[in-house]
Amino acid sequence: MYDCRNLTESEIRILSENGCSSEDWSLVQVKNNFTPDFIKNTRFSGEIQIGALEKEFRLPGGLKKHACINNAVIHNCRIGDNVVIENIQNYIANYTIGDNCFIQNVDVILVDGKTTFGNGTQVNVLNESGGREVHINDKLSAHFAYIYSLYRHRPNLIKRMKAIVDFYSEKYASDTGYIGRNSMIMNVGYIKNVKIGEFCKITGAMKLKNGSINSNEIAPVYIGRNVIAQDFIISSGSRVDGGCFITRCFVGQACHLDHGYSASDSLFFSNCQGENGEACALFAGPYTVTHHKSTLLIAGMFSFMNAGSGSNQSNHMYKLGPIHQGIVERGAKTTSNSYVLWPAKVGPFSLILGRHYQHSDTSNLPFSYLVENENATHLAPAINLKSVGTIRDAKKWPERDKRKDPCRLDFINFNLLSPYTIQKVFAGVRILKNLQATAGETSEIYTYQSCIIKNAALKKGLELYEIVIHKFLGNSIIKRLENTHFESNEDIRERLKPDTPVGLGEWVDISGLIAPKSEIDSLLCKIEDGEILKLRDINDVFKHLHQQYYVLEWTWAWDKIQHYYKVTPETITAKDVIDIVEKWKAAVVKLDELIYDDAKKEFSLSFKTGFGADGNIQDQAMDFEYVRGAFDNNPFVVTTLKHIEDKKALGNELIERMNNVK
Repeated sequence: MYDCRNLTESEIRILSENGCSSEDWSLVQVKNNFTPDFIKNTRFSGEIQIGALEKEFRLPGGLKKHACINNAVIHNCRIGDNVVIENIQNYIANYTIGDNCFIQNVDVILVDGKTTFGNGTQVNVLNESGGREVHINDKLSAHFAYIYSLYRHRPNLIKRMKAIVDFYSEKYASDTGYIGRNSMIMNVGYIKNVKIGEFCKITGAMKLKNGSINSNEIAPVYIGRNVIAQDFIISSGSRVDGGCFITRCFVGQACHLDHGYSASDSLFFSNCQGENGEACALFAGPYTVTHHKSTLLIAGMFSFMNAGSGSNQSNHMYKLGPIHQGIVERGAKTTSNSYVLWPAKVGPFSLILGRHYQHSDTSNLPFSYLVENENATHLAPAINLKSVGTIRDAKKWPERDKRKDPCRLDFINFNLLSPYTIQKVFAGVRILKNLQATAGETSEIYTYQSCIIKNAALKKGLELYEIVIHKFLGNSIIKRLENTHFESNEDIRERLKPDTPVGLGEWVDISGLIAPKSEIDSLLCKIEDGEILKLRDINDVFKHLHQQYYVLEWTWAWDKIQHYYKVTPETITAKDVIDIVEKWKAAVVKLDELIYDDAKKEFSLSFKTGFGADGNIQDQAMDFEYVRGAFDNNPFVVTTLKHIEDKKALGNELIERMNNVK
């Protein structure tokens, strides 16, 4: 930490007069500008280093506190400059304490033997009985954990990934703990085998054992009142407060756990929020949010998900134990008191209403409603595409990214429409048309995966899926051709050529990262073959795929454009492009109009119930407008109308350029 010297006889005398003692003063070393005046009633043992005590701390309320070491027992510690260590009820042992730390009213802080500080802790995620365990570490990404937990059919891969985590854990194992500079630890009970990063603030926590708090100056971590955490890792920018109880958990960057939230054997990745409820064996991908009491998320995998009050699932059918699991793909929501009996799989951006027992797999019918009706699951394909809530969610996620740490662990794709979701839309179209072909177009109901689809819902689903296909493919070709002047059809064809052949085929969403499956498989093969041996190198691959997303997306989209619109790279013309853009314009306007109509429902007479207390209908309407605003002035409505006009203009601009091609 710094150059040290032994204490002088004069300094030892002053320390002794101040009520301090040591088994061997020769083991106490100090910085050259050390003065003993601010150390009182402290007992030292083992090897000790102490920095200068010159600074004053300004506390809330205006109180000033000079750097000091008072009323403490300190064993085998290296202490930086300008610290406050005061009123330690038991002792501090085997820690390096950084500059400007403030440690006051603490029971005990110790490291007992060699520890990995939570790295390598086994978390039995998804399956409480084990079999999908993830060994957590400081650098764990949602994508690494996704592969580690779900790719059990590749045992050599899992063995290699476990070895990579073990190597990392052992590399940073130590018998000495660390409290980073500018950290504050006040009114805390028990801290054992915990590594604490810089600028961390811990106030009123009850017990922290075997963990890492990866705080830093840019993204500090806060641990608050009555928190109990054991076998854990808490990443930068996160907040754990309000009596939370976490055991065997990873808390990712910018997460917020509060109001008595309880979690065991669970993983929370970037920007997750958990309040009031409970989690067990939960894989909470980015933006998994649960705020309500009586809400249990158990043995499930979620991302971009909002759990309604009282939502829960069952992983135990009272036969072979809690062995079942479920996957709810990105963007799903559950309504109040919803329930799903695992195993089940729910497609992206779906809404779950009521109670569901059928173990259905609707993963290839995205944007659907799953509605309980007479103890059966009724499925309305694609209906969520016209929901104002779906669009609002897609807009709010990037705006609510609270990560400040420039070193990000998760590479998150926020796109509502992507090769991943549109490939499912194509699959959904095939499923619905096959149902029509099998049962007949006049059938009143269809059955798919133990779900009931009404005739009208199926037809509406096909209509909406067609609209969203036109929208995505049109978006892609417009983006590819923007800001470019074309003299001839050959110029257009040249521009439409993909920059890389990578991107064809199936795409996957590995908990926030959307990428071609071929590239993920390539990474996994390199891990299996021993070509990649470090967590950093794996995360670099994820980062590269994320950065190359739009380049790879065009490869996929161009292939689909050729098949869907019956064009070829050799013969496509400006007229073909105009036809595609016209379909895109119609699709965008139609979808925005549906969303506009859905938003308008929020301003109908029935939604004004409860407004204008003690008044007439006119008072009710005025009260509603003062609280909620007028429909035409609503920011989302204004944005939607502007979106329609902007998209029309964008399409018309490209059409005009195409009309000038000779």
